[in-house]
Amino acid sequence: MTRNIIVLDTTLRDGEQVPGAKMNVYQKLEFAQQLKRLHVDIIEAGFPASSAGDFHSVQQIARTVGDSVSITALARAVKADIDAVYESIKLAQDPFIHIVLGTSNVHVEKKFNRSKDAVLQMGVDAVKYAKTLLPQVQYSTEDASRSDFEYLWRTIEAVVKAGATIINIPDTVGYAVPEEFGELIRKINERLKNLNDKVVLSVHCHNDLGLATANTLSAIKNGADKIECTINGLGERAGNTSLEEVIMALKVRENFYQCSTRVETKELIRTARLLTYLTGLDVQVNKAITGDNAFAHSSGIHQDGLLKDRNVYEIMDPRDVGAESMELVLTARSGRHAFRHAVEKLGFETGDSEQFEALFQKFLALADLKKEVYDHDLFYLVNGEREQAASSAVLYELAAFHVVTGSVQPSATIELKRGEQSLKGSATGDGPVDAVYSAIKQLTGIHADLKHYKINSISRGQEAIGRVSIGLEANGKHYVGRAMDTDIVKASALAFLNGINAALLDREPQ
Repeated sequence: MTRNIIVLDTTLRDGEQVPGAKMNVYQKLEFAQQLKRLHVDIIEAGFPASSAGDFHSVQQIARTVGDSVSITALARAVKADIDAVYESIKLAQDPFIHIVLGTSNVHVEKKFNRSKDAVLQMGVDAVKYAKTLLPQVQYSTEDASRSDFEYLWRTIEAVVKAGATIINIPDTVGYAVPEEFGELIRKINERLKNLNDKVVLSVHCHNDLGLATANTLSAIKNGADKIECTINGLGERAGNTSLEEVIMALKVRENFYQCSTRVETKELIRTARLLTYLTGLDVQVNKAITGDNAFAHSSGIHQDGLLKDRNVYEIMDPRDVGAESMELVLTARSGRHAFRHAVEKLGFETGDSEQFEALFQKFLALADLKKEVYDHDLFYLVNGEREQAASSAVLYELAAFHVVTGSVQPSATIELKRGEQSLKGSATGDGPVDAVYSAIKQLTGIHADLKHYKINSISRGQEAIGRVSIGLEANGKHYVGRAMDTDIVKASALAFLNGINAALLDREPQ
C-alpha cells in the first residue's frame, strides 16, 4: 500500500521572495486558482504581517480557493504575526498557522542574541497562543540542518507538548546532503512517533548546492509525510525544492518510494508557464519537467532509438505533465532515421537509397549553417529536389511582411504563398506580433489559439529563435512551431506559420 505525501506549495510566499517575482493581488489569485486545479493539498499564501498588501492578498486567496484547499501563512514567533495570519486565513475551510523560529547556534546566538532556553520558550509560548486561535499549528525549526540535534529535538518535544500538530524541518540554507538529511529525518521520525504519532513530519529544502530535490526525496524515504515545494523551484537565492521534480520522481519511481500524491500532473506545464508569465522569470531550457527542452531530442542516436520505441530514451510520457508529445529537433547531429522520419512526416517520399543519401548530405550542410532545421527548411530543401509526392498538402510560405507599430493601432500586412497561389491581407492587433498572427489566421482560414509564445536571442544576440504552441478548435490538438531569424517579428511569424503547417500535415491515416 502506497503512502500519501501531503504537498504544500509555497510559491506565493517563499517563491515571491525572489527579486523581480513580486505579484499583485489579482495575479496571486489567478495563480492560486491554478494551484487549486493542480490539486496541491496546501497553499502557503504569504507573510501577512509583512505588509497590508500581503495581508489583503492572503485574505482574498483564503476566500477564493479556501473552500477546497488548505490555506496557511507564515508568522514569526510573536503575537502580532500570529494574529495577522489568523485574521487573514480564518475564513478558509481548513486553515492552519505556520510559525517559524531558528534552532541553529548561529540563529540563536547571532540572530536573536538570546540563550537557547529563552528561544525555546519563545516557540512554546507562540504555539500555545496560536492554539487558542486555530486547532492546527505548524512549527518550523529554521536552519534545522545546521542545528545541534539534541537541542533541535528538545525544541520539537516542547512545541509538540504545547500543541503543534505539524513539525517542519527546514534545510534553510541548502547545507544538507541527502544521506545526512535522510538520517536526520529518520531519527526525528522515530522519536516523534513515540512522542505523538498523530503529529505530521514535514520538510522544506533549499537548493544552494543543487540538492533540494534529492534531500526532499531522501526525507520522504526516511518517513517525512509532508513536503514544501515551489513551482519551477522558485525561491530565495538558488531556490526551493521543485514541486514538479519531486512529484514526477514519486510517480515514475513509485515502486521504489512506495508513495503517491494527489497532484494532477497534467497541470504541471500549465502551472509552470503561468508562473513564468506572471513573474516574467524564465526557467532554464534544460530544466527537468518544465524546461522547453525537457522532452526535446536532437542527438541522432537518441532520435533513432525514440523512433523505434519511445521508452528507449523517455522515462515518462510528456503528455503526463501536460506537455506536447516528444519533439525531435533536427541538427547536424541528427541521424538518417530522424531525417527520414521528418521528411516523410511532411508528406514526401524519401526516394531510393542514392537519392536519399544525396538529400541527407544537403540537409547536413544546411544544418551546419543554421544550427537547427525546421519544417519549412525541409519543405524547401526537398521540394527543390523533386516533385512533391505522396501528399496533396501544400504548406504556407511567408513571402513578405510589413508591420507598423506604436501606441496607435499596430498593424501588419502579410503575403503568403501556397504552391502557385499568392495570398495578401492586413490586420491590426495589440502589438506587431499579434497583428501578424491575426493576418496569418485570416489568410489561412485556420482558427488557431496561441497557447504559448517565447522568443529568445541566440548567437550572442545576432539571431532570435521563436517557439509557439497553438491549439486548433477543429480537432482540439496542440501543435508546436519553431523558427529562427535575425528579425524577431519574422522569427515569430515563421514559428506561428510552422505551427499551422504542422496542423495541416497532421492528417488522419486513410
